[in-house]
Amino acid sequence: MSAFGRVLAAVSMTVLAIGAMPSSALAQQPPPKGQQKGTPAPAQPPQPGGEPKITYSAWIKVCQKGPEADAKRVCFTGRDGRIESGMPVIAAVLIEADGDARKLLRVTLPLGVSLRPGTRVVIDNGQPMTAPYVICVPNGCVADYEASSELIGKMKTGQTINVQAISEAAQPISLSLPLAEFAKAYDGPPTDPKTLQQQQAKPQ
Repeated sequence: MSAFGRVLAAVSMTVLAIGAMPSSALAQQPPPKGQQKGTPAPAQPPQPGGEPKITYSAWIKVCQKGPEADAKRVCFTGRDGRIESGMPVIAAVLIEADGDARKLLRVTLPLGVSLRPGTRVVIDNGQPMTAPYVICVPNGCVADYEASSELIGKMKTGQTINVQAISEAAQPISLSLPLAEFAKAYDGPPTDPKTLQQQQAKPQ
């Protein structure tokens, strides 16, 4: 498992799924293809008409360097949300490497989404942003957004990040993550990865 997966294992199963991605945290991935033989059956996202009760982890920031001598330190600030059954249905993580001007906001939705329409992110009532899925792993499908200083500023002062998609049944999906405490986690010191792995993410 990559360093990304190890660091975020205690944050959420959804973000852990992204650990299957290459260790270069900011590398762009090829578009996802059809479900391969042997892939677990997709977990169905919440359907419109009955809003599921979602329990959220805390915003947590962790930083880690790879084993290479010249590896950059990469920091991840993320949280997730799960429904009552324990299935993770939404996750967001801000990824940045020391010395790299490019930052990513990575969002994850459960399997069972329609890939072609991609995703849309809206902070509060602001302008929507769109991005395609870049990869699907056993616990969800991932989309990456360029995290400009303007976007990060909106996340610091905003109330909610809303992630929208379309299910395979052509039904709209809208899932939210509260932004409260994001600024504190993002600007504060990182949590020690070893300490993080020893404790469960506290629901809010």
